[in-house]
Amino acid sequence: MTQPALNLAGIDYANHLTTAIMVLDAQLQVQYFNTACCALLSIGEKRLLNQYFPALFQFSELHASRLLSTLSTKQGFGISDVHTVLPDGRHILLDITASSLETEQASVLVELKQVDQQRKISMESLQQHQHLAARELIRGLAHEIKNPLGGLRGAAQLLEESLNDEQKEYTQLIIAQADRLRNLVDRLLGPYKPPQRSLANLHQIIERVCQLAQMDNPSDVQFCRDYDPSIPDFLLDPELIEQALLNIVRNAQQALTQGGDITLQSRILHQHTIHGRRHRLVATIKVIDNGPGIPPEIKDTLFYPMVSGKPGGTGLGLSIAQTLIHQHGGWIDCDSWPGRTEFTLYLPINSTAHHAGA
Repeated sequence: MTQPALNLAGIDYANHLTTAIMVLDAQLQVQYFNTACCALLSIGEKRLLNQYFPALFQFSELHASRLLSTLSTKQGFGISDVHTVLPDGRHILLDITASSLETEQASVLVELKQVDQQRKISMESLQQHQHLAARELIRGLAHEIKNPLGGLRGAAQLLEESLNDEQKEYTQLIIAQADRLRNLVDRLLGPYKPPQRSLANLHQIIERVCQLAQMDNPSDVQFCRDYDPSIPDFLLDPELIEQALLNIVRNAQQALTQGGDITLQSRILHQHTIHGRRHRLVATIKVIDNGPGIPPEIKDTLFYPMVSGKPGGTGLGLSIAQTLIHQHGGWIDCDSWPGRTEFTLYLPINSTAHHAGA
């Protein structure tokens, strides 16, 4: 089966482009594509030709109605950072441009450019600066809050000595609320001690987290393991990594209100860059759930303290987890779309892991 010729000047050069391009007819079926298209989508030529464009993806933020509008109005468009999931389960980020073609039959030219790596590098840098700025802000606020709280609590205790039992109810309320606020500030600050690194097995830590999570399973959640046995023991603080991972797993459990699956997956990456520094080996832990996904309005601020998608949530779990992983020179990334959320923890494997600070 061969593709029909397209009467566009210079179209013979399309297969030399690195950008994936395709032409869709009025039914949004693929009538032309270049070699880069097959490489990007991991689909053979025979399968791609005459394929319905929306069927090329498990999920895409680009809806068919947008392309049909281009066909009817002749007005093109461009969208950046379009989250898409391919049939093989790979999640990719695309810049998509669509424009109407002046041909005998209505058709639209679609350009697809994968931008995952560039966006990840810029997002990692942005998150790093935001995280450090947030930590400094929290430290300053904690100092300003804890000192007056201590004074209020002490004054309430002194006052209580001169009150009758009925009036003491009010001073006890003041003391209890002061203690609650102090505990909240302490949680915002996160752990005080630097990582106490020792040679540890990552999978043993993941197993402990699974055991803890299953002891308090709020709904019918099934845990699946997918481990890479080639990951060696390396220097880390098992207690801190366990806490970070447990915070993320707890979030996944709470998102699965009607039950579901949580997959814990480990892999090893070679020559991977974190915070602008290239590491020969990096271990990754993915926490994957099949819940509803993260609300779009909090995706960009997900690791900020006090940001939560749960009613009444403090939003401290992810903020603390990010701090703990940063202390190991790593970072946490998140991809989410309806029906799937992936948190990925990146941990450098070396004997002198970079200390990122709290």
